[in-house]
Amino acid sequence: MPRITISLPKTIAVVRILTSVFFLLFGQYKLFKPEFTHGGFQQYLQGFIQEGAVSFYQPLLADLILPHAVFFGYFVGAVEMLIGISLLLGFWVRFASVLGMLHMLSLTLATWWQPGRDMPIWRYFGAELDHLPVLFLFVIFFVSDAGQEWGLDGRHVR
Repeated sequence: MPRITISLPKTIAVVRILTSVFFLLFGQYKLFKPEFTHGGFQQYLQGFIQEGAVSFYQPLLADLILPHAVFFGYFVGAVEMLIGISLLLGFWVRFASVLGMLHMLSLTLATWWQPGRDMPIWRYFGAELDHLPVLFLFVIFFVSDAGQEWGLDGRHVR
């Protein structure tokens, strides 16, 4: 039986490219569908402020982001598109990974209490399965310099 050799850099490159598809989809929706930037984002923010966000993050959401929700809705979409394009092309992957880590951390802080107060700790981590695994992927992409394999980061001279 032939032995299949799988390299870690190639596996990370495939995961990087597949992850880019999610961010391209998320970003294009936010940038090109007015339902998100002109109403949907505000609804999310109000929910985060009222019941989901950790206490020190609520004022940032309420006093800075919510009053400028249309701008920040487009900003989030642009950041997600930038992350998606960067991961797809393997270009500036470390920079995009830092943006991705900050984005996932922000979402985690905004949604932490959504299961309710005084719940078992596992419920909070379980509710963050949309954000924490992706945060960990960005850590892997950053540490492994994931743009080196099948990416433009590996094509330029350092």
